[in-house]
Amino acid sequence: MSDKIVSSHEGGVAHILFNNPERRNAVSLEMWQAVGRALEGFAADERVRVVVLSGAGGKAFVSGADVSKFEQERASVEAIRHYNATTAEVTNQLADFPKPTIAQITGSCVGGGVALAVCCDLRICGETSRFGIPAARLGLGYGFSGVNRLVQLVGPAFAKEIFFTARLFSAAEAHQMGLVNRVMPDDQVAAYVADYAQQITDNAPLTIGSIKAIVGEVLKDPAERDLARCAALVDACYASQDYIEGRRAFMEKRKPQFVGA
Repeated sequence: MSDKIVSSHEGGVAHILFNNPERRNAVSLEMWQAVGRALEGFAADERVRVVVLSGAGGKAFVSGADVSKFEQERASVEAIRHYNATTAEVTNQLADFPKPTIAQITGSCVGGGVALAVCCDLRICGETSRFGIPAARLGLGYGFSGVNRLVQLVGPAFAKEIFFTARLFSAAEAHQMGLVNRVMPDDQVAAYVADYAQQITDNAPLTIGSIKAIVGEVLKDPAERDLARCAALVDACYASQDYIEGRRAFMEKRKPQFVGA
């Protein structure tokens, strides 16, 4: 795995760290591939219940593509197609990840950083964080999937404002738009995310997984929704040992010990 992507897990919480602070955590093709491998491993690991994504150095979450690698990675039409296909595959992998994901954002979150963050379930940032998509200043095209995810999160009017102006938005503005869930003092972001991740880890994995899947179905066109799958996920919760454990723990006034089965 690339040393610029550091993956780890402790207890039920896994971490993916973008470790390229000298370039404000800009992402190369090798880094995208490493993220994909980390996500694949965490999806298969039953011990992992939450994944937190963050950037090293405190100045940026992710600042987009690593331009210094373009001569090697995006110098021809074929190379560009390969790069774009890889990034699309990994962002789709993150968006469809079966377990909760949290973007822990300190500093700037720009371009591909925003695209990555909106693929996560929750986004928690620092007070001095800044957000922007400068595509219109660079003459770049922006595909349907990325635009669709942003529109689903902040709505069409704010999505247009973000793209049309190509400016940086403050953390307060991002919160107002619904781009982030919480804004914390910069020095409290990591602790807040750690506490949030632990709260999620302590809850019933089948319930959380079912809600994530059902919300995904809600966001689809009504004709494409798999309501049978939704019903099956709900039934699986009620048929689980965790449902029995939850009831007993409530009656016994103790903390439940969920196992995901």
